[in-house]
Amino acid sequence: MAQKNLHTAKQQKNDEFYTQLADIENELRHYKEQFRGKVVFCNCDDPYESNFFKYFANNFNHLGLKKLIATSYNNSPIAGIDLPLFQMAGAGGKQPIKIEITEVPDMDGSGSVDLSDVRYLLESDANTSAPLEGTGDFRSDECVELLQQADIVVTNPPFSLFREYVAQLIEYDKKFLIIGSKNAITYKETFKLIKEGKMWLGCGFAGGNAYFRTPHVKEFASGVYDPKTGLVKFRNVGWFTNMDFEARHEDLVLYKKYTQAEYPKYDNYDAINVDKTASIPMDYADPMGVPITFLDRFNPEQFEILGITSGRDEFEAVPTKRYVNPRQINKDGTVTNGSKANTRATLLWKNKPNDIYYTADNADGYLSILYARIIIRNKKAKESV
Repeated sequence: MAQKNLHTAKQQKNDEFYTQLADIENELRHYKEQFRGKVVFCNCDDPYESNFFKYFANNFNHLGLKKLIATSYNNSPIAGIDLPLFQMAGAGGKQPIKIEITEVPDMDGSGSVDLSDVRYLLESDANTSAPLEGTGDFRSDECVELLQQADIVVTNPPFSLFREYVAQLIEYDKKFLIIGSKNAITYKETFKLIKEGKMWLGCGFAGGNAYFRTPHVKEFASGVYDPKTGLVKFRNVGWFTNMDFEARHEDLVLYKKYTQAEYPKYDNYDAINVDKTASIPMDYADPMGVPITFLDRFNPEQFEILGITSGRDEFEAVPTKRYVNPRQINKDGTVTNGSKANTRATLLWKNKPNDIYYTADNADGYLSILYARIIIRNKKAKESV
């Protein structure tokens, strides 16, 4: 994600995290045939820092690409590299550039090239490189012009600009495979695309965690940054795409049966609560709320997405009640504003919970709130009875 400081309002955001080549290879192996004859654009990728560029340049012939386009950003750290590719207009390598590759010389018959010698890519007159006039911002006119030439966009865009980035891809009707925080699922704009089947999650990172290299070492929580490897761990990151893959159509195997005791109904949504994807009852055909991690296993032939418990009147997931004068009761007994109760699904309890809980004038008991739940329906539930 070599796209730092794209907007003055976002300057305090640390968006510079570089994806590991092994993670790129592991995800893209599910889509290989879809790249044949296509123009691929990596529009958040310094060619010398980005493993996305390295992957596509190395596999250009194997994938059968028509063209590979990559754009760098302002103040790239590649200065000083003795390659004519990066020494333009006296910029010493710091000026944002674009690279367009339509031919990769097969020097040793392997079908790929060693990127330690990028000159291979320049030996063909078909390949070009040139400075960009602007900063390399994906929203700039010159980058949008390149986007319009592309069939597929693959990159790790700035997390802080995820809404804008996806909106642009949808506006120009592009296929894409990008990395983002799974918290983006709860964004109104993102969830709408997921519900309408215009975007879904990819296969994901091995083991559920993603590890990125970053040039900006700062204070991270314990266990997040490994000084030995120089990698930062993200637990809540995934691939977002509108490119189909085989595993997306595999049924989730369900083994549990519905009981009222195990699956309580929300106090403010017309659905039951399911705490884990693996616990979805096989014989329940009505709406149920599941964690957003459910989307990792979502099969559109098996399930229907109805909405999300955001507190907003969106889609079919409309709250059945609004809490009047909600209050949050903290562990130490202090009382604070409880407005969160109107932005989450809630469970109602007769006995006072040991943890933080909520009360309201129109709640006949004690409330606990849950992180965003996706409301779904099992299309095949009646078949299992």
